Amino acid sequence: MMPSSSGMASRWRLALAAAVCCVLLSSAAATGKTGRITVYWGQTAAEGRLREACGSGLYSTVIISFLTGFGGGRYKLDLAGHDWSAVGPDVKYCQSKKVLVLLSIGGGIGRYSLASKADAKAVAEHLWDFYLGGHTRSRPFGDAVLDGVDFDIELGGAAHYDDLARYLKAYSGRKPGGRKVWLTAAPQCPFPDRLLGEALRTGVFDRVHVQFYNNPVCNYSPRNVAAFTAAWKKWTSSLPRGSVYLGLPAAAGAANNGYISPATLVRKVLPIVQRSRNYGGVMLWSRYWDRRTGYSKKIKRAV
Repeated sequence: MMPSSSGMASRWRLALAAAVCCVLLSSAAATGKTGRITVYWGQTAAEGRLREACGSGLYSTVIISFLTGFGGGRYKLDLAGHDWSAVGPDVKYCQSKKVLVLLSIGGGIGRYSLASKADAKAVAEHLWDFYLGGHTRSRPFGDAVLDGVDFDIELGGAAHYDDLARYLKAYSGRKPGGRKVWLTAAPQCPFPDRLLGEALRTGVFDRVHVQFYNNPVCNYSPRNVAAFTAAWKKWTSSLPRGSVYLGLPAAAGAANNGYISPATLVRKVLPIVQRSRNYGGVMLWSRYWDRRTGYSKKIKRAV
């Protein structure tokens, strides 16, 4: 039987849409653009609610920061100035907008370390039970289930973070709906990171947000282009199975050094990093600073 003219037109429209989609995807791959921006949230009430960050349409991932205390049976969640009871509903709202929500462990202030493999397992179990879908009834964010864990290890020693990463990754598939546990990390740009190097060598991290700030040896500047480029290439070549994000402060006041103006980022820096096949996007510290400067709005189309 010959198809009707309306059926043929419908098929033609579908074929055209598929062709356009392929062209757009090929174009994105050729330019290296992803449009993905990760931002840290949770350290001041002045940054607004989590819901507002996700509702802005600017971010693909929001990282709640920080679990500043863990190890040895001690745990401390520090969300300075925020109402914990509002976070759970906001997490669900973010996820309805297809924004990943992770919990960052560590940070630059706190008390944390892993004394042994058994300690790492206990921390993994705590994160699973209280944040990732476990069975504990008394949870900080109610019945909201976070998408994963970010490692921002800046204090203490490097031991057993590789064990913690493996234990956490083993929970993938056990979450509601069989969802994966996303793992990300935020190492310093000098390669390899002295605290996270061993953990990253496990190959279980999905994304790595390399902090190219507060590190003059590898920060971008007009006089440091070669060192910046070499550091970026080391990170991307060492993590072929994960995506690598360029971590930056969203304002000059957000870091001691390493700030790049939006114009310079778009014209000079993104063309360097987007050459890498596993370029993932840009990470910004933090929502507070981004809200003040509008940094992500200025770079979103170029990322």
